Amino acid sequence: MDYLVIFLGLMVLLFALGVPIAVSIGLTCLAVLVMQGGLQAVPAELFALQMARGLNNFPILAIPFFIFAASMMNAGSVTGRVFDFANALVGFIRGGLGHVNVVASMIFAGMSATAVADVAGIGQLEIKAMRDRNYPMRFAAGITGAASIISPIIPPSIALVIYGWLSGVSIAALFVAGIVPGLLLGVALMATCFIVSFWIEMPRTPRPRFMELVRLFWRALPPLLTPLIIVGGIWSGIFTPTEAGAVACIYALLLGLVVYRDVGWRDLLDVFARTVRFTAIIMFIIAIATFYGWLLVRLRIPQELAAMLAMMDLSPTMLLFAMAAFFLVIGCFMSVVEAVLIFTPIFMLTVQMLGIDPLFFGVLMVITLSVGVITPPFGNVLFVLVEITGLRFEEVVISVLPFLIPIFLVIALLIFFPPLITWLPSIVR
Repeated sequence: MDYLVIFLGLMVLLFALGVPIAVSIGLTCLAVLVMQGGLQAVPAELFALQMARGLNNFPILAIPFFIFAASMMNAGSVTGRVFDFANALVGFIRGGLGHVNVVASMIFAGMSATAVADVAGIGQLEIKAMRDRNYPMRFAAGITGAASIISPIIPPSIALVIYGWLSGVSIAALFVAGIVPGLLLGVALMATCFIVSFWIEMPRTPRPRFMELVRLFWRALPPLLTPLIIVGGIWSGIFTPTEAGAVACIYALLLGLVVYRDVGWRDLLDVFARTVRFTAIIMFIIAIATFYGWLLVRLRIPQELAAMLAMMDLSPTMLLFAMAAFFLVIGCFMSVVEAVLIFTPIFMLTVQMLGIDPLFFGVLMVITLSVGVITPPFGNVLFVLVEITGLRFEEVVISVLPFLIPIFLVIALLIFFPPLITWLPSIVR
């Protein structure tokens, strides 16, 4: 139990002090090893071997592919086409561009795989459109940030790829399981926009004529096919989730270089540079977290945690609420990917011992951790919104807070009714 306190307490303390994630994990592992046998007993070679083992896995090859595909989509006119179609589809409903914001994020989630990519890409268009139509910037920032958390849930999802790799759960099943919760979040946020529109003036676009809607749909059809190609290919067994990442890359290249021809070679070099930077960061964290997970198992910390939770005699539902609350707090201090890497090995044994479906648990964990991207102190999306909107950090935080209510309600609904997550994968297996 002493080691468990160090593993969690020291690491969270380092996070709070602003120490980089990978360094915090490495220092925590080093502290535990020193406690075990002194500095001279630290196995330097083992560090390197375990880190290399963590990167030598086929499923995580999907990560750079999905990062590249999202960057490629952002480089061209894809985001604009998606936004225009979403505007024609729901912009005339009471709530106006608030609904457009959510629908566009739901569509773009099938291409971006991360919340930050969503805000940095289509989020800029959404904020600009709202500013041009005199929407309150606080409302614009709030709904843009809240809608971005749909991206790590609707497939493809980098966080779900990593969870599947660590837990042994089918990544294809996880992708399918994320669809219904992602749609529920979208509906809840749209309902919130509708209610808020009675207090805040939200200009609406005129209802488009049918042929105009068809034209915009046809104009956006190629990017709209991206999630269908990815999920459909995985469902049908044509390619694996990892191979789906490669397919997404090829498709994004075809759209940018051949179909739309709006991505130049200089843009392509920028896309490659962003992909390499982001991939290098994630892979380094994965390498360090692999050693962290190995040390957890070696010290039997998951078993200790499982025994401790079993002694508390909580019902599975109450335990899930407790875990969700824990992940909501943890999400405030680290990214979704980092948290999944660290806490999947810790909680997996407990989940299995209590008879909780690992598929359900994985999606629930990713959803609750995703809320952290829009909560202080380290919510990445908040900092992007500060840059886009020109608001102060405190103003952006306050603008997001009301939209946490529908998000929390959806999380509670999923805990009370697990089939909302597990039903769809059971049909397509």
